[in-house]
Amino acid sequence: VNPAPVQHARRLLRDAAPRVCTVVGFPLGASRAAVKAFEAARAIEEGAEEIDMVMNVGALLDGALDRVRADIEGVVEAAGDRIVKVILETEFLDAEGIAAACRLSVEAGARFVKTSTGFASQGAREDHVRLMREIVGVRAGVKASGGIRDLRAALAMLKAGANRIGASAGTAIVDALRRP
Repeated sequence: VNPAPVQHARRLLRDAAPRVCTVVGFPLGASRAAVKAFEAARAIEEGAEEIDMVMNVGALLDGALDRVRADIEGVVEAAGDRIVKVILETEFLDAEGIAAACRLSVEAGARFVKTSTGFASQGAREDHVRLMREIVGVRAGVKASGGIRDLRAALAMLKAGANRIGASAGTAIVDALRRP
């Protein structure tokens, strides 16, 4: 959920299995690092159990790798033992950029790297997921997100190395699994 309804979502899901996850620096990732860390800390206080942060793609493209790493570290520190997923927005990165973003995310303590916010014109691609898995290995999870609209696409992402899928069509995908 977006940050504003975290407390409400937590109350609704108090005794349920789903975890409350929220976003920080969403959707552009261009917020200052201190603002992202504050957003994460506030979300945790309000009941978020996972944080999806948008990486500062502009800083990565500018070669400001220390700034990107510090940005991620600040959110990871604010989140404590909660899962932090770093959204790379892979559409805007070449293979070298994706690899660098994955390495920085793992070095900074993130538990997952994620393809997309779903707001870019292109979402998850199999070749990007494969590269992300190759770079993070078993040190982090890979979440394929954006543009995954059916069971075939979800299975392709899992085969490419994703171990989580983000899809607004999740119900349809699960329903397709149940059909004979």
